[in-house]
Amino acid sequence: MPHNILVADDDPHIREIICFALEKAGMKTAAVADGAAALQAVERRAPDLIVLDIGMPEMDGLEVCRRLRQKSDVPVLFLSARDEEIDRILGLEMGGDDYVTKPFSPRELVARVNVILRRARPAPVAEEDDQQFAHGKLMLVPASHAARFDDKPLVLTAIEFAILKGFLARPLHVLGRDAVMANAYASNIHVSERTVDSHIRNLRAKLAAVGCLDAVETVHGVGFRLGRCGG
Repeated sequence: MPHNILVADDDPHIREIICFALEKAGMKTAAVADGAAALQAVERRAPDLIVLDIGMPEMDGLEVCRRLRQKSDVPVLFLSARDEEIDRILGLEMGGDDYVTKPFSPRELVARVNVILRRARPAPVAEEDDQQFAHGKLMLVPASHAARFDDKPLVLTAIEFAILKGFLARPLHVLGRDAVMANAYASNIHVSERTVDSHIRNLRAKLAAVGCLDAVETVHGVGFRLGRCGG
């Protein structure tokens, strides 16, 4: 079945370009021109992913994402006309999965959408063979995209889940930022170090909220490693 993508941008030309590129790649699209309409569209039918412009009037993309994350983990790819680092970090900290700056290459946007969708889609059970990853009180089940700490459910974005799975697969290793990126993104996608730092910060916050205060440790000058995850 083709993926359903919601495109929210107040520029009709941008909406047309994005929808054309995604449909050419075999996806179905719906387009809206403002944040309120985006939230209404999600209520009617949850898409597989939202391409969300940050700079929309009245209700910007950051506020849309904040409201979405109160009840949904639908993947979000942010768009912005500004290449301000603070916008990128805010978007990721609000629960966005990735960030593309205008002007953008439609081909790159489609590639990033595909990366997020692959991460969000549970692998076939036969491929994963019901494999589970456990460390301390932390457990991940990739086949069902389930994560728990001390039997408390964790709601993770696709990228956050992939990063955490990478740590759990090598719990004693220190992973540099390049290795963390490789776990979360396709090799042909460039991601800044600050983007990885934002995802790590989000993971720590979500795990701390359920009682895990030692989830990911920083090894200064080297990278990150999994903590004891003992509470």
